[in-house]
This record gives sequence, C-alpha cells and structure tokens, in this order.
Amino acid sequence: MASVFLYHVVGDLTVAKPELVEFLETETVESAIRAIGGSTESGIPVWRRRSPKVVVENSEMRQQRFLGILNTLDIVAFLARVSCLEDQEKAMKTPVSEIVVPNNSLLREVDPATRLIDALEMMKQGVKRLLVPKSVQWKGVSKKFSILYNGKWLKNINGSNPAIGITNTSQPSSSSCRSKFCCLSREDVIRFLIGCLGALAPIPLSSISVLGAINPHYSFIEASLPAVEAIQKLPHDPSAIAVVEPTSEGQYRIIGEISACQLWRCDYLAAAHALVNLSAGQFVMGVEDHVTIRRGSDPENEVKSAAAAAAAAAGDNNNNCNSASNGVASTRLRRFSSRSIGCFGNAVSPNLGSSARTVYRGRSAPLTCKVTSSLAAVMAQMLSHRATHVWVTEDEGEDEGKDEDVLVGVVGYADILYAVTRHPPTPTISS
Repeated sequence: MASVFLYHVVGDLTVAKPELVEFLETETVESAIRAIGGSTESGIPVWRRRSPKVVVENSEMRQQRFLGILNTLDIVAFLARVSCLEDQEKAMKTPVSEIVVPNNSLLREVDPATRLIDALEMMKQGVKRLLVPKSVQWKGVSKKFSILYNGKWLKNINGSNPAIGITNTSQPSSSSCRSKFCCLSREDVIRFLIGCLGALAPIPLSSISVLGAINPHYSFIEASLPAVEAIQKLPHDPSAIAVVEPTSEGQYRIIGEISACQLWRCDYLAAAHALVNLSAGQFVMGVEDHVTIRRGSDPENEVKSAAAAAAAAAGDNNNNCNSASNGVASTRLRRFSSRSIGCFGNAVSPNLGSSARTVYRGRSAPLTCKVTSSLAAVMAQMLSHRATHVWVTEDEGEDEGKDEDVLVGVVGYADILYAVTRHPPTPTISS
C-alpha cells in the first residue's frame, strides 16, 4: 500500500476549507437550488435543527441530526410531478424534508488526526461526506505522522517516544469547544490524490480495466422511451442514468445522460418540464424552438401521455389521466428547447430547413473514456469537469469502418478509491 495513505491524515485535506453552514430540513426547494450551485458532487447535506435544550452536542447527536444528501436530480424529479407542474410556485416553497431520501450513513464525523487510509475505507463503504472539526489542537501523533496542518507542523506531546503517537485517532471526542466543522467530499479526496500520483505508482498509469475499476452495473434508458421513465427509480451512486441507442449487434451506444452533475446549475423548472414532455433522446440532445414535441404526432395527445407518465412516476395513482392532463395542459402550451433548460449552449445553424434534423448536440455530450484509459486520465477527466463519474466505452466495428462506442460500464468515485488502495498489478512477463 502506498505510504501516502499511512503518512497523511484527514487534517491535511481541510486546509482552506470553508466552515460548514448547515442546511436545515425546513429550508425550501428554492433555497436548496441556490445552495447546490456552490456545492460539490451536485448535492448538499441536509440537517435537522439542533434542539435548544442541548447545551453540549457530541458526535452521536450530530450524526442523528444528519438527514441525508439532496442532489439536483432529486429536485428535478420532484418538480416533474404532476402536482408540482400544476403549481410551480408552491413546489418551490416545499420544505426539502419532503424530498431528501433519509440516509444518515452517508456522512461520518472523524477526527483531524484520522489516517487517510481509514477515511478512504469509510468512503469505500458508502460514506460520501466527512465531517471534520476545525481549529482543533489535536495531539498524539508521532513525528513520523506529523503532517503540515493549518500551516504548522504537528508536535507530538510525547516526542521522546514516537511509538506512543500511533494511537486510535479515528474516533472523535465530544469536546464542547468543537463548534466549527468543515465537510470533505470524495471530490476533495480525489483532488488530493491526483497531486500524489508519483507516490501511488504504478497504479495511476495502469488501465482502468486492469485495475478492475469499471462498474458494469449501471442504470440506463433507451433514447426512444419517455424521459420521465428515468426517474421512476433514481440510482444512488453515481446518480446518473445513461441514455442509449441499440446497435445492430444488440449492444448499446451512449448518446447522453440524465444525471445530477449534468443538471447542476440548470433551469430546474424548465428541465422538469422537458423531462415530462420529451423522450430521453430529445431531452439529452436538445430540440429546436419551433418543432412539435414529437415530429408527426399530435401535441395534445403528447401532453396527455406525458401527464399520465408523470403521474405514474410520482406514484399518484389516485388521479386519473384525464384530470392530470387537464391540470398540466395550462403549463405546457409552449414548445420546448434545450436552451431554456440551460444545459446546452450551442446554437442551431440558421441554414437548417424544416426537413433537416431537429436535434442538436450541445453540452449534453456525455463524459466518456475507453477501457484502455489510465486511472490518472480518468481522475483528471472527472475533476476538470466536476463530474461524479465517467462512462466507459469500447470501440466495436473498427474493422468495418464504423464509429460505434459501445457502453460497457461506468467509473465513479467509489471505483477509483477501490483502485488506488488495491495492490499494484503484477506485470506479465512474455516468454
């Protein structure tokens, strides 16, 4: 195992990290949208309000107050419900406690002296955030583990005996002076590791297929299906659904994605509107302003079918399709454009006629890599795009002159953490 995991501690990653400002469950969806714009991994931790009767709060109490993580895909899926489309103003004032999925195992409070390897093991088990106390003078670390923290070298309280310093520091204490915290995400850990690639050699230069970092289990939806079907069962890690087209060989080619990081800083209401009314392919590729919802179809029927699909996705079995379509029809009189969603920036050529292709590719192109890509390249790709994952493709049909990138899997934060902590692959010696 690389020494960087043993000689570094969580406190090294907290330098210059801002103080955590708790986002309470009583806040509205509108406030959550503003908060997510400045967050990492396209999500924010949601907390229950601290009881005024509690004078000193220990780590167990804080852990119980943590509710879960709310991301952009959760918000768009909520706004795509029929009731929300009927009254968008009311939907934006809804408390986030009605949207966030309760799961307090996604966050763990740790001491700044916790070894980096221990923090990585927590994240490999599903932890997405680490709550670390700030401005805490922590001791009990030997000079061997004395890493620069907050601009000062740590000093062992028992400098004469370095062995005493290696103690169990993974459990945070309940000191009453710890009132300020910062939050570390998996993105912060990957960003730290990419600065230590030399210490991780030869793993970073190995391909993701050799390291076993490709996850073949991913969520996908065919481009011809209604986009609203993608949110019937939202994936958790990564929070992304691949939009695919079948190939002649019975495999799938990725053309886009519906994900939390793709919807980050978008127009949430317009995205929810389009999610209900467009197919998955149209949603990720974009549709021109003056094109009917689906070419060759009746717009009124499209509105009714879209409303019915939205009612099914929201679990609203009490409303029949006719009443749902009547309630939503008033908000769907306009044509849809990916420009209004805010996810696509490329303009459409003015020379395209009415018979030309009506979709265009903007920023909707999914982030992909090859099975032969190195782990370092994938890490840099994710960090440069602030993405939580990269789709893995494999060229099929090169001999026939085709350009079909067949989707074979996905690489997420958890897959990278597993790869960097495994034993380096043994080189094969050819006879």
